[in-house]
Amino acid sequence: MKHFAVLLLWVFSSVLFASTPVEFTEVWAYLLAGEERFLDDSLPITDIGYFGAGLNSFGELVGVPDRAKLARWNGRVHLVIAEVSNPALSHFSLNPEYGIRDGLIRAIADAAKDFDGVQIDFETVASPDREQYLSFLKAIKASIGDKILSVALPARTKKIKNDIYDYKTISRIADRIIVMAYDEHWSGSAAGPIASIDWCARVAAWARSKIGKDKLVMGLPFYGRAWGDVNPSKAYRFSTLSNLMNDKSITDVKRSGDIPWFEYEETVRVKVYYEDFHSIFTRSQMYHDAKVQNIAFWRLGQEDPGVWNVLRIQ
Repeated sequence: MKHFAVLLLWVFSSVLFASTPVEFTEVWAYLLAGEERFLDDSLPITDIGYFGAGLNSFGELVGVPDRAKLARWNGRVHLVIAEVSNPALSHFSLNPEYGIRDGLIRAIADAAKDFDGVQIDFETVASPDREQYLSFLKAIKASIGDKILSVALPARTKKIKNDIYDYKTISRIADRIIVMAYDEHWSGSAAGPIASIDWCARVAAWARSKIGKDKLVMGLPFYGRAWGDVNPSKAYRFSTLSNLMNDKSITDVKRSGDIPWFEYEETVRVKVYYEDFHSIFTRSQMYHDAKVQNIAFWRLGQEDPGVWNVLRIQ
């Protein structure tokens, strides 16, 4: 009976929100290569950021997804090129002194022929590479002609000294700026919302003041995160293990190949923050009221299906 009541409430709420959808000029959604099944022609989406391309250890473009797999899609499809974990590789690829950058730019321009645009998502650019990064973006824009250049940038709520990802500067180069307004709380932080409404409002206000409404695309998360109050996965000193064994009253120590080991049970309290259609509606309505015209979702396949009832393309 309890589960039925919850289901009834969900259905009622979904119908209520579906009657008042939020309208945007552009609705972007990211899609991973290999997960094309999550793209439905009926969804209120204008643009797909097609994920898979990146750089190998030699600074070469790899992993370009097959555009033909989205041949049935009538909207725009953008080739996303990401480097999110290796600042040394970013430096190596962006600095023309290493003789890699020109070839990378040519490869990107060639790959872009099958797409409506290119998106650059370089999240580990170091401060000394600021000018090389900006000139790289300019070169990409020049090489792809009339196609859309979009750039994914981290969320900001204020000016940061010597910011590599200065919104105003990059918006003079790019056609769209996707502000990744998520991971306010992340796996290594304290537990909390992926993107609280208040924080998102401050990010949007700052972004709109620097980028302008036509080029700004606010990113929204579909995913959730879990935090546990105990995480035993780490390296231990002998003294720490001795204290642990005393605390847990562990006396049964086994040996495997003469190496000691033991096991014990631990109770863990897990806190989970996630997104559903209600939270997406609330955040979308807030963006709409803040005069944000365009939004983007990370990523298809992670969403509460009810979210598509609360959105509409203008």
